[in-house]
Amino acid sequence: MAASDADGHLQNVGCRTLSLSAHVGFDSLPDQLIRKSIKHGFCFNILCIGETGIGKSALVSSLFNTDFEDSPSTHFLSSVRLRAQTFELQESNILLKLTVVKTVGFGDQVNKADTYQPIVDYVDAQFEAYLEEELKVIRSLFSYHDTRIHVCLYFISPTGRSLKTIDLLTMRSLDSKVNIIPVIGKADSISKAELQEFKKKIMSELVSNGIRIYQFPTDDETVSEINTITNGYLPFAVVGSMEKVKIGDKMVRARQYPWGIVKVENENHCDTIKLRRMLCTNMEDLKEKTRAYYESYRRCRLEKLGCRDLGPENKPVRIKQRAAELLTFLNFSLQEVIETKRLEFCLEVERKEEEIKQRFVQRVKEKAAMLEEAEQQASMPVCLEFVLTKFEHLTLMHQEEELKLGEEKKRLEDEIAQFVEKKAITESIQSQVSVSTPGVSLKKKGLRKVSAGTSHQRAMRKFFTFTFITQISVIF
Repeated sequence: MAASDADGHLQNVGCRTLSLSAHVGFDSLPDQLIRKSIKHGFCFNILCIGETGIGKSALVSSLFNTDFEDSPSTHFLSSVRLRAQTFELQESNILLKLTVVKTVGFGDQVNKADTYQPIVDYVDAQFEAYLEEELKVIRSLFSYHDTRIHVCLYFISPTGRSLKTIDLLTMRSLDSKVNIIPVIGKADSISKAELQEFKKKIMSELVSNGIRIYQFPTDDETVSEINTITNGYLPFAVVGSMEKVKIGDKMVRARQYPWGIVKVENENHCDTIKLRRMLCTNMEDLKEKTRAYYESYRRCRLEKLGCRDLGPENKPVRIKQRAAELLTFLNFSLQEVIETKRLEFCLEVERKEEEIKQRFVQRVKEKAAMLEEAEQQASMPVCLEFVLTKFEHLTLMHQEEELKLGEEKKRLEDEIAQFVEKKAITESIQSQVSVSTPGVSLKKKGLRKVSAGTSHQRAMRKFFTFTFITQISVIF
């Protein structure tokens, strides 16, 4: 009761403004903060979203005048991935820890329905990590590396027509979580007139679709004028390059083409310098807006877990009750982690079991093949012996047939030789007889012709028989 009265008394006491009669010294607090900030350094996190090859790496390198080494990306990824790299930059005595997160494979898939989901999950994961660090019993937020995204550079393809559906869906899903600054990548690929019309179309589509983008603040008198002018340049038409071209006596960052040279740091050629100036000038404002997005995420997250500021009777929740709620949250988070690990372990066990089964089936098949091959090799000697015996038998038969045919050929050749010799003797006798007795010779000549024709037929028959047998022997 006394504690509640004391709280009410403290709430009713107003704040009065008093003047000092002499110097105290707390006017050095800003200097102390500056020294502490310089000693600790600053951090800034940039998310670059855009299609592969649109110039994300080149622009970031141009903005910070540093060549950030980055491996080229492929167009054949099955899903969108995010690649985070952290660098430490120093200008004068100011240290900046810069984290650049780039999308890999964005817009390369055939089905682009859920292309933006990995990006949203990544932004939420950074909020969740900060929330878990914030709710620890022993925490060190001062030395904690804050990875919450402070600004999102959304790269738009320089088509000159309108925004793509994937652009609208992605920006709509992120405009309540991160500061979006739309930029037109590779703006030197379209003419100035087309570029101005394209900017108007983009802003008109963003307004008609209810997409909120980051507007540079105009409530601060020191930067209100330049920020108001810069808001009129949105979306920024940017060109990035780390190559230096000699123009006159100076080496400048530029892109050289057959038709001319585009200077990266010339505001008449592109808006890269405007974008750099605005990021550096409004870096703290971007961080404040990020903290506002985080507070919204934190509130929704704790409300889902049942945490609240007021009790049943609209009274502030005391430390014990809040501690119980935080303990419930931590237990809930622990249960989530345990459940996630359990599911991962079950999936890993199932995968291992399936792998072992497949390996067992493969080994069974290999063993069966080996046994079948062994059986074939065991039965092979009997088959070979039979084939060899048959071959030897056929070889002997062939040799015998060759001998017989050779003898028959020799006999037929002798008969032909005898026939030719007899024919020659007969013809000589016939010629002698025809000279002595012409009449009789004619009769005998006819008789001899018949006998000679008969002998000739017999010889030819024997010759054809020999030829036939010889061909058969060759075939066999």
